[in-house]
Amino acid sequence: MGDAIEFQKRLAEAGYIAEPGLASALELLQILGRPLLVEGDAGVGKTEIAKALARVFDTHLIRLQCYEGLDASSAVYEWDYQRQLLVIKIRETEDLPAEQTERHIFSESYLLKRPLLRAITEPDPCVLLIDEIDRADEEFEAYLLEVLSDFQISIPELGTIQASSRPYVVLTSNGTREISDALRRRCLYYYLEYPEFDKELRIVKMHLPNIGNQLARQVVAFVQSLRGFDLRKTPGIAETLDWATAVLQLDVDDLNDDPAAIKRLLVCVLKTREDCATVSDLDVERLIASSG
Repeated sequence: MGDAIEFQKRLAEAGYIAEPGLASALELLQILGRPLLVEGDAGVGKTEIAKALARVFDTHLIRLQCYEGLDASSAVYEWDYQRQLLVIKIRETEDLPAEQTERHIFSESYLLKRPLLRAITEPDPCVLLIDEIDRADEEFEAYLLEVLSDFQISIPELGTIQASSRPYVVLTSNGTREISDALRRRCLYYYLEYPEFDKELRIVKMHLPNIGNQLARQVVAFVQSLRGFDLRKTPGIAETLDWATAVLQLDVDDLNDDPAAIKRLLVCVLKTREDCATVSDLDVERLIASSG
C-alpha cells in the first residue's frame, strides 16, 4: 500500500481536504477494487468525495441519485420505446419477418443506458457515485448488491453484459435507513464527521483565498458553535462557504464591524422556520462576540 499522506495531498490538489483515515480508505478503494460506503450527516461533504476522486484519477463522474421507488428503468437501462414503435411501423410496410424486426429493435442501438449500465460499459474506469443509498428501498439495494458483486448486468433481450472496466464506486448514506449487512460486507467503510475547526478553516481558505485570516476564523467558529444548537437542519460545509462568501460582500474584516448586516446574512445558514426561531438575536450577538 502507498503513502496515505501522498494521497491526502492529491485530494487537496483536487480541492478536497481529507483526514488520513479517509485518504487511506480511498487508496484502498483503488487498490482492492472494492466500493466505499461513506456514512455521515447531511452536509459533511460525502458527495464531494466522489467528485474529488474523479479529479484525482482524471476521469469522469457518473452519479446515481437514489430515492424511494428507484427501479431498474431509472438506474440501469430501458428501451427507447418511441423509436422502436416507429421502426415497427416502418417495417410493417416492408413485409419483413417478425423475428428479424424483433432482433433489430432489441439491439444496443435502441438501448438507453442509465448510470449503472453506463458505468460498467465505459472503456476506462470512471467514478460511480451512488448517492444516498439509504433513500432507495431494500429491493433495489439487493439488486445493487448483485451488480457490485459481479460487475455485470443481465438484459433478457441481449444477455449478460460484463464490465468493460471496473468503476471506482462510492456509496453515500445519511443514515435514514439501516443498510443491509450484505451490502456493508461488500464495501469498505468510513464514517465522515462534521469537520473540526482546523479542517473547516482550511476548507474555507481553499475555496475563498481572498478571505482574511481573522474573518475566516470567526466565520468557522460561529458556524461550529451554531451546530451545538438543537436545529432541525444543522448547517453543513456548503452553508459555511455560502455564508463566508456573503460576508465577504460586506467588505468587513471582522464580524463585529457590522453585526446587524451579519444577522441578515444568516439566511445562508438557517434553512427552516423552526431553526430561525430557535436562534434568537441575542444568541447571534453572543456567537459573534465569542467568535473572536
